[in-house]
Amino acid sequence: MEYNPFSRVTTHNPFPVYRRLRDDAPVYHNEELDFWALSRYEDVIAAHLDTDVYSSAHGVTIEGVDQGAPFLIVKDPPDHTTHRKIVARMFTPRRINQLEPFIRATAAALLDKVADRDRFDLVQEFSFRLPLDVISELIGIPESLREEIHRLSDRIAVRNEDMSVPEDTYVASAELWSLLTELVRERRRSPGDDVITMLMNTRVEDGDGERSLGDSELASRFLELAFAGHETVAKLIPNGVIALSWYPDQRRELVADPSLIPNAVEEMLRWDPPSHYQGRWTTREVELHGTTIPADVRVILLTGSAVHDERKYPDPETFDIHREIDRHVSFGFGRHLCLGASLARLETRVAFEELLRRFPDFTFDGTGVERHYSGNVRGLAALPMIVERRAAA
Repeated sequence: MEYNPFSRVTTHNPFPVYRRLRDDAPVYHNEELDFWALSRYEDVIAAHLDTDVYSSAHGVTIEGVDQGAPFLIVKDPPDHTTHRKIVARMFTPRRINQLEPFIRATAAALLDKVADRDRFDLVQEFSFRLPLDVISELIGIPESLREEIHRLSDRIAVRNEDMSVPEDTYVASAELWSLLTELVRERRRSPGDDVITMLMNTRVEDGDGERSLGDSELASRFLELAFAGHETVAKLIPNGVIALSWYPDQRRELVADPSLIPNAVEEMLRWDPPSHYQGRWTTREVELHGTTIPADVRVILLTGSAVHDERKYPDPETFDIHREIDRHVSFGFGRHLCLGASLARLETRVAFEELLRRFPDFTFDGTGVERHYSGNVRGLAALPMIVERRAAA
């Protein structure tokens, strides 16, 4: 069998391939693209926890374009530990809870704009705008720059079917880097009451003692946060809408009892997560399921497969808002658990509370669905949502 995450056919529906991997090749090797893959839940969890053997320092993509990048996600301890503590100050429970009124007001305003329409593009008119406005509010990105950041982020994530990186990806990366670096410099000239200013005033320890973060380091933090901080929710909300269109009885349950929405969000994350793999690099040989993974090779941890592993989740292909989920790996696990996981959950919960309040009955036009093709992020670029109006009593 063959697994190529860049195949358009596989990307459209990877779950049958994942099942064959779990059953027949739990330690899979793609010789052509030169990577190994782990697909079972317990193996993926164990690899996330073993950062000594499965390193992030060579990048978390198959193509390796992020190797050497100054991002938190591609750092190992102790450097990772130091920088994570700094960024974690942005995602304290108190700070996240304070954002809920803003999140709700933003979601309501976006949905009110389309409230009288029977059809609208859920992605372009709601799901990307909401998390983008929220992360921008958190880190201090002006409203005038937000749509440009989204466009650049989408361009950065694109990959060709042969795994090659389009030239435009490098162009977009440079443009986004320049934009955020200038934003940092502007904030140095005019400090404000925002996260950028807070991190500017933060001291970090290195081998020579304490120092402040430089412009380049700050721009790196914001590039990482601006990209990851809206891409996950932007992709998760449409996936959830598809699930609730396919399972209308469960949608009606959520409309009748919104207290079920938090667990429904967990099931959305499990059923079709936005991130389908995280890349690692082996520091020594690994023996697993009778197969030896060599040292110094790329291994991808298949999140999208792990959350559909029958060994962990009975009847995993079925969407079930009542499913008991003790843990999953849709936000990573261990040291690299996504810092913004609680914010993403809050945004998605509020999004569906507001969406179902206005549109209790809906479906979508499958002929207008457009998929966004990238490496490890799986989601839609367009989803025409059709509102079904209830007849007056």
